[in-house]
Amino acid sequence: MVVLISGTGSNMSALLDACRAPEYGAQVVAVGSDRPGAGGLERAEAAGVPTFVVPFRDYTDRSEWDTAMSDRIAGFRPDLVVSAGFMRILGPAVVGRHAAVNIHPALLPSFPGAHAVREALAHGVRITGTTIHFLDEGVDSGPIIDQATVPVEDGDDEAALHERIKIVERRMLVDTVGELARRGWDVDGRHVRLGRTEQGLTNASETKEDP
Repeated sequence: MVVLISGTGSNMSALLDACRAPEYGAQVVAVGSDRPGAGGLERAEAAGVPTFVVPFRDYTDRSEWDTAMSDRIAGFRPDLVVSAGFMRILGPAVVGRHAAVNIHPALLPSFPGAHAVREALAHGVRITGTTIHFLDEGVDSGPIIDQATVPVEDGDDEAALHERIKIVERRMLVDTVGELARRGWDVDGRHVRLGRTEQGLTNASETKEDP
C-alpha cells in the first residue's frame, strides 16, 4: 500500500508497526504527502520506506495536481492507497485509477468534511465515532467499510473528543487494512464485503490501470 499523509503521520506509524508482523499481510511500499515538511515523512524514512511529495502549489489547478499525484502513486504499483490524515481531496485521476480508503472522525454520512468533530459537538449528538470508507469523487461519500462508536461525554471540547476518536480510529484503520489485505474485498453499489465472492464483483485493486 501507499499511505498518504499531511502531518505527523500517527496513523501511518501504526500501520508501519502492524506491517512488521508477517501475518499482517500488507506492506507499506511508499509514503506520500502534499506538504514537504510533513513530520511523518521523516518517520517513514527512518523506517526505510520511500517517500515522495507532490506539493499542491506547484500546479496550476486541482486536476493537474491530482494527475501528478496519481502518477506518483502508480509508480509504486500499490494494491491499496490509504489516506491517513491526508488533508487534500483526491480527485478522479486518483480514485478512478487506484483503490483508496480514508478514515473519517464521524459516523458517516453524518458530518462529512474537515470539521466533523466540531460539527458533531455543535449538533449535540451523544454518540459519534469514526468511519473507514472507500474514496469516490465526492467528499467522504464513498462506500462504508466499517464504523466504530465513541460516546460524547459531558464537558467534552473538540480537542478532548477528537483525541478519544483518534484512539479508536487508529485501531480500526490497522484492523481493517489488514483484513482488506488478507481477504480482499468486493464492492456492490454501496455495500462492501470482505472476501471475494464467487460472482467476482469488482475489486478496484484488480482493475486499476498500469502506470
